[in-house]
Amino acid sequence: MSSVSDLTARARIRDAALARFGADGIAGTSVRAVAADAGVSPGLVLHHFGSKDGLRQACDDHVLDSIRSGGEEGADALAEVLQAATPVRRYLARAFLDGSSGASALFTEIVDRTEAWLIDGEREGWVRSSDDSRARAVVYVSWLLAPLVLGDHVGRLLGGDPAETATAVRGAKAGLEILTNGLFADDRWLSAYTAINDEERSK
Repeated sequence: MSSVSDLTARARIRDAALARFGADGIAGTSVRAVAADAGVSPGLVLHHFGSKDGLRQACDDHVLDSIRSGGEEGADALAEVLQAATPVRRYLARAFLDGSSGASALFTEIVDRTEAWLIDGEREGWVRSSDDSRARAVVYVSWLLAPLVLGDHVGRLLGGDPAETATAVRGAKAGLEILTNGLFADDRWLSAYTAINDEERSK
């Protein structure tokens, strides 16, 4: 049975890895660097996680668990990401760029939860209906996660790191203004793409 100190050391190592992976990526991070950041020996890292890949998996699982348990029932899964600690946002950005099974599972889960949230919104009257709820959720999630993945470019133009709360919220607010108030004054582009979509579906 693990002692309290073992559990504390494991969490400290995981948090150090979360920050280091977010900054340097999986390939650019060594077990020795994580150990130094956590103030433990490389041997203790391997004792708890077995390998660097095991450590990465623990970080993926931690982020997934945070998304599953965070927020109130029915809350937007994307809001949970935006409200998460900065190291988690940086880890997410790097995970989506580097690619991992955990990142794929995380993206799918966020889309699943967001799709359900938007469908609930339709029933409650605060979301407009859609004839393709899955595509709507995928595009919505992709749109709101894009600033994390395009961090350098977004940060340069908004004057702040999109992994930091202030810039993340600024970007989210701009997106929500578009979603709530609309952007185009007529339906010319919607009509054009609806016609193309109908044609593609009929093939």
